[in-house]
Amino acid sequence: MSRKSVGLSLFWRTFFLLAILLAGGVFAWVQTLRALEFEPRAVQAAQQTAGLVNLSRAALRQADGINRVALVKSLGTQQAIRVTPREPGDRWEPFEVDRFTRRVSRELRSKLGPESLVASSVNGQAGLWVGFSIERDSYWLQAEATPSGPLTSGTWFVWTSIALAATLFGSAGVARLINRPLKELSFAASRIRGGDLESRLDENTLTSEIREVNRGFNRMARELARVEEDRAVMLAGISHDLRTPLARLRLETEMSVSDEEAKRNMALDIDQLDAIIDKFMDYARPGETRLEPVHIAKLIDREIAGFRDPTQIRITSRVAIDLKVQADETEIGRVFLNLFENARRYGRGTYTGVAEVSVSHVRTGPWVIITVRDHGPGVAPEKLSQLTVPFFRGDAARTAATGAGLGLAIVDKAMQRMGGSLELANAPDGGLMAHVRLKKAA
Repeated sequence: MSRKSVGLSLFWRTFFLLAILLAGGVFAWVQTLRALEFEPRAVQAAQQTAGLVNLSRAALRQADGINRVALVKSLGTQQAIRVTPREPGDRWEPFEVDRFTRRVSRELRSKLGPESLVASSVNGQAGLWVGFSIERDSYWLQAEATPSGPLTSGTWFVWTSIALAATLFGSAGVARLINRPLKELSFAASRIRGGDLESRLDENTLTSEIREVNRGFNRMARELARVEEDRAVMLAGISHDLRTPLARLRLETEMSVSDEEAKRNMALDIDQLDAIIDKFMDYARPGETRLEPVHIAKLIDREIAGFRDPTQIRITSRVAIDLKVQADETEIGRVFLNLFENARRYGRGTYTGVAEVSVSHVRTGPWVIITVRDHGPGVAPEKLSQLTVPFFRGDAARTAATGAGLGLAIVDKAMQRMGGSLELANAPDGGLMAHVRLKKAA
């Protein structure tokens, strides 16, 4: 069994691909910046602290014993840096607790000597403490504060979230710009399919590929319009050329045939040929429709009035008088005319010989479904889907019947032009049901 493919529009496909690409780029840049930002911060912090230590060491080395004590007392009261004697009983904690502090400590020892001590607190006072010696004296130097480390994970998360949000919005905008010409092409193709052969696309766009596609589409639309015009002219000519000899045949029959029964049969044959020509013209008619609110009950009653012979068909309508649908009045009238004619031909009861037809409706959301049902023999289930194929007849009885085999094909085509649909089904207790789905009018 084939797996059902997941439908994804071109816009969303472009959006996801761009978003994945740009998000990957954002994460790559974040990791690169973190790596590049880590080393300079550690080196800068170590260099600043080492410079303070060297400056203090030089000042203390140049002072004699008495002045050195006074200088140490003076430096011990400063706010920026403090220098205090280092006692054997001092309690201190190592500075190296993570990757950044280990890198700072390593850099300080490389500049001050391997015997230098680096602590994060001394006797309970936090800060960056560096222990150094001058001759036999040992000192602590406390920087103003612990050097700032690399950006925290929370900070990186905030900036990465902002970058990702900008990426998503940017991807949506780019995908929209990329897919706009294709969306316009899709709309134009839909209008062409609906019969609007005057639909055209802009041939002056900036993108050369889209410009060529639009030009090709417009050429195709013009060719289709020309073919459609030629077809209409040809069909009008065929209709005229066929009906002219039929009219002459009818006149000659009325004047030259004396046998009334033969005359009547010949007239029926001529009427049948004329009706078949009408069916061909209906099916081949251009697909221009004008949708407007239509009182469907009134229209159905008007079409029912055309079937006056109760020995062939009896139609009962139960459609609400206030029901309106969005349709072309001429097209929807042709739909019900063909459905009633189809029921008259093929939906007659086995015993009565009369086609009993009922018309009903249901409202479902924005739609109205009108059902035309006969009580005839119905159609074989495997042949239901073929009833709207031009020239197809469902069974031997239909093959023997008169007609062009276009009635339901005309109905299906008309419903598509009006944005509706036709569904055919067998009734549970016999007969054929035609469900006509149309948009409900306000």
